[in-house]
Amino acid sequence: MNTYVEEYTSFMANVRHKSSNTVESYKRDVTQYITYLSESGIQDAAKATKTTILTYLMSLQKKGKATSTVSRTLASLRSFYLFMMQNGKVASNPTSNLEAPHVEKKMPQILSGSEVERLLEQPETTDNKGIRDKAMLELLYATGIRVSELINLDMNDINLPMSFIRCRGGKKERIIPIGNKAKEALEDYMNNVREYMIKNEDEKALFVNCGGQRLSRQGFWKLIKYYRNKAGIQAEMTPHTLRHSFAAHLLENGADLHSIQEMMGHADISSTQVYSRALNSKLKDVYAKAHPRA
Repeated sequence: MNTYVEEYTSFMANVRHKSSNTVESYKRDVTQYITYLSESGIQDAAKATKTTILTYLMSLQKKGKATSTVSRTLASLRSFYLFMMQNGKVASNPTSNLEAPHVEKKMPQILSGSEVERLLEQPETTDNKGIRDKAMLELLYATGIRVSELINLDMNDINLPMSFIRCRGGKKERIIPIGNKAKEALEDYMNNVREYMIKNEDEKALFVNCGGQRLSRQGFWKLIKYYRNKAGIQAEMTPHTLRHSFAAHLLENGADLHSIQEMMGHADISSTQVYSRALNSKLKDVYAKAHPRA
């Protein structure tokens, strides 16, 4: 059955052109499912039935998996069996008509303006690493791009004279303006630091690690946690927190939802509308605390 998984992930990466993170997520979900089948005495994923899949999803719920995890797993299995059906390995898709559990969209974690300022002030621009980190954090907050998009930026994706970056997510590409602070930080890094960090002059990556290679998502996550602690920020932070804060602060200062949607690369406006709900929730809290008759 592992052959199925390898063929499927190769298809998603090379034919569907899904991002590496998406492919890894699908592969992980399907591999865990295949393991469950083997442990249940089913040696061929093509012989699984709708009941088999329902039983598997119920087992995830019994283990305490989040509703969002169960829902994502079903999406992965639906995609997997669609691939199997298109390649003649199954006659029908056993996941058809199965409904994913309803997932309530969580309010994104958003930093206040002062928290963002404290975070961005943390990198010490007295050495190469600090200058690089300052450029990354400023760019992330200035553009709202995903961390995966940040670390996948190449040198030719940056246009400093015109003050914009080109961001490529999967098959989509978008142009995003950058402000003066991010531009200054990028200029400092690109003109004075990067050449001393790379080991190979042919390296295309914009942001590299101390070994001269493209920075990894895990490497950036460690930086976020380090600077969060250094800034004394109590709120929980993920690599997406600055992205969420970018959108919420734009909205708070009068930007329209469709412009924010375009900059963030959301396919559906409903993904952007969550920031409106977060802002409304914040206003209600302010009202409740400040109004004498609240």
